[in-house]
Amino acid sequence: MLTPVENHSVPHSTPRTAAFFDLDKTVIAKSSTLTFSKSFYQGGLINRRAVLRTAYAQFVFLAGGADHDQMERMREYLSSLCRGWDVAQVREIVAETLHDLIDPIIYDEAASLIEEHHAAGRDVVIVSTSGAEVVEPIGELLGADRVVATRMVVGEDGRFTGEVEYYAYGPTKAEAVQELAASEGYDLDRCYAYSDSATDVPMLAAVGHPFAVNPDRALRREAVARGWPVLSFNRPVPLKQRLPALSMPSRPVLAVMAAAGAAMATATLVWYASRRKTTKTRLLIGRSGRTARNARV
Repeated sequence: MLTPVENHSVPHSTPRTAAFFDLDKTVIAKSSTLTFSKSFYQGGLINRRAVLRTAYAQFVFLAGGADHDQMERMREYLSSLCRGWDVAQVREIVAETLHDLIDPIIYDEAASLIEEHHAAGRDVVIVSTSGAEVVEPIGELLGADRVVATRMVVGEDGRFTGEVEYYAYGPTKAEAVQELAASEGYDLDRCYAYSDSATDVPMLAAVGHPFAVNPDRALRREAVARGWPVLSFNRPVPLKQRLPALSMPSRPVLAVMAAAGAAMATATLVWYASRRKTTKTRLLIGRSGRTARNARV
């Protein structure tokens, strides 16, 4: 059962707040990077052997999560695998297959939480170890305000060199959260964070409202020891199939709607006041006319 998101109605002068979401197995049911392996194979980026290896990695990831050593081996493997890939082609493949591959595996519970946090006035930030070329389009699909993701070095020829420029993993995620708090004015004591992995304990510990989502064994033990709530997400539902009532417009759209509503309300009040004034004036004129006729009689 989901824990309701608190809606703090606070003045604009108070510090801002945010909700930080890990992506894989927290917002979506699989590894975002490994999910695209078949599409990368069809695009000629990887061979059949690599497809089988990434399928096995996906199985290990889903079966019990990945500890630090496994994540390091996966990072090294993916770094060597993507060496020489054309970045523009990767982005094109992701854009073309995003809805078919990612939309069906988004947890309904996570999508609802994202909507609730936006309705409560919080920024939503996706913080993922997966590559930016994959995470950024997913973040846009989810309506996230910001994305923190691993970035690979791109050579002058527009291809990945195989080197990692920024690795969003473990303590680095917590550092990114703290840097965002400093630059955006977030009050971390009033912020939220969600993750499935024990490797994200530093990020969870950095906020006042941490939640373990579908936690691996190590994170579950940590959550119990620290008294952190544990959530179970188990309903992957395509966004287009979710109930219309749960689909909140983006905040810019909400702002326009609010402004339009306020303008309409103001116009209505002005019209109503004007009509009352006109009606009152007509009544006074009518009474004056009757008084004058009675006086003549």
